[in-house]
Amino acid sequence: MRRNAVAVVVAAVLPLVAALAPVNVLGQSARGVLSPLGVGALADRLPDRPSRADARPRQRPGGLPETIYGGSWPTSHVQGVAVDRRRGVIYWSFTEALVRTNLTGRVLGTVTGITGHLGDLDLDPRDGRVYGSLEYRSAGAFYVAIFDGTRIDRVGIDAENGGVLTTVHLRDVTEDVAARPARTEGETGASRRHRHGASGVDGISFGPPLGDPDGGEVLMVAYGVYPDTRRRDNDHQVLLAYDVRGWERWARPLNQRRLHRSGPLAADDKVFVRTGNTAYGVQNLEYDRHTGNWLMAVYPGEKRGWPNYSLYVVDGAVPPRRGAVRGQPAGETGQLATLAPGGLSDRRTGVRGWMSPGSRGLESLGDGSFYVVDGGRIVVDGQRRQDATATLYRWTGGTPMPFERVSTDRPMSAPAPYPL
Repeated sequence: MRRNAVAVVVAAVLPLVAALAPVNVLGQSARGVLSPLGVGALADRLPDRPSRADARPRQRPGGLPETIYGGSWPTSHVQGVAVDRRRGVIYWSFTEALVRTNLTGRVLGTVTGITGHLGDLDLDPRDGRVYGSLEYRSAGAFYVAIFDGTRIDRVGIDAENGGVLTTVHLRDVTEDVAARPARTEGETGASRRHRHGASGVDGISFGPPLGDPDGGEVLMVAYGVYPDTRRRDNDHQVLLAYDVRGWERWARPLNQRRLHRSGPLAADDKVFVRTGNTAYGVQNLEYDRHTGNWLMAVYPGEKRGWPNYSLYVVDGAVPPRRGAVRGQPAGETGQLATLAPGGLSDRRTGVRGWMSPGSRGLESLGDGSFYVVDGGRIVVDGQRRQDATATLYRWTGGTPMPFERVSTDRPMSAPAPYPL
C-alpha cells in the first residue's frame, strides 16, 4: 500500500481506535502511525498527570483485571511485562529495576541497582522463572537475565547481592555488535561496525521452534537494530533461538564491575525476518499460543520505500528457509522466516504488518487475549517518575489495528484527552 493510501486509512480509523483504547495507548499508537507516514506527529510523551496507583481495577469474566497498574518509579520507561497466572503475579521491567506486583497492582517486591538496560521479559512456563534481556552496550556485554521470582518478596533487593538474579552471556550478539562487516553491494565509504545493524538485545519470549508448533520450548531473543536510514544491511529483524535446558552451567551472579562472558558459544538457530529497518529493533517479542504466531512490536523505522509498521507477525507454522539475506555482502545466506498473512500489505516490498501499540509491553494470555502496556512520565510529590498500566485486549487481526479492548460489562469511554 502506498504511503498516502495508508495515511488515508489511518485518518479514517483513528476515531474508532479512540473509542476502544485509553488515550495514553492511543497516543503511543498514533505516534507510531503518523510519524513514519510524514503526516505529522504527536508529542513524544504525555504531560505530567496524577498517579493512578489508587485506581480500583475492574475484573473481567474469568478473574483477570481489565487494567493493572504497575506503579510509578524513578527509572526509565517500562520495557515489558511477564504474567504468572498460576501464582497471580505480574513482573514489570522499568529498565533499571524489576517490579513484582499481584494482579491488583499491589507491590510485592523489587530488584534494583541495575546499571545496564533491562528490556523485555517472559516467563519460563516450566519453572516460573523470569527471563529478560540485559545489555551493557558501552562495555560490549549482552545477557539473558534470569530472576527467581518467588524470592522477590520485598522492596529494594540488590541486583548483585540479593541472590535472586543470574545472567548468561550471549556471544552471538557481542560478536555482531562488534563486527565490522564487509562492504555491501553498492555501498560507498568506509565499512561500518555492527553486523546487520546490531545494537544489542531487547525482545525475548519462550515458544516452540519456528515451523514446529508441537516442539519443545526455546527461548527466542531479538536483536536491537540501529535506526540508520543510510545503510542497506539493516532491514531484517534478527532472532536467536536457545534451548535453555542446562544453562545452569553458564549462569553467573551479576557483577557490574567485572562483567563475565560465561554462556553458550553460539545460538542453536539464527533467523532473519525482512521488515525494513526499525528504531532499535524488536522492543517486545511475544509468542501467542492461540494463533501459533510470534508478534514483534517495534518503534517504526523511517526508511523511505518501506511501510514502517509498528507490529510484525511471524508465521510460527512455517519453517524458516535457507536463502540470501538481502542487503548483506553477496553470497551471504541465512534462515529466513515468513511473515504471517493479514494486516496491511506493502505491494512494493511484500512486507505485511499492523499499526498497533505494544512496544512498551505485550503479553499473550494464550486464549486470544493480551495485556498491552503503556506508560509515561508523571510527577509524584515533586519527583519525576515513570508509570505503567497493562490493559486487557483481544486479538482480532483487524486492519490497521489488530486489537480490540476487552470490556467487562459495557464499553468504557475513553478518558478526557490530555493535551498533546
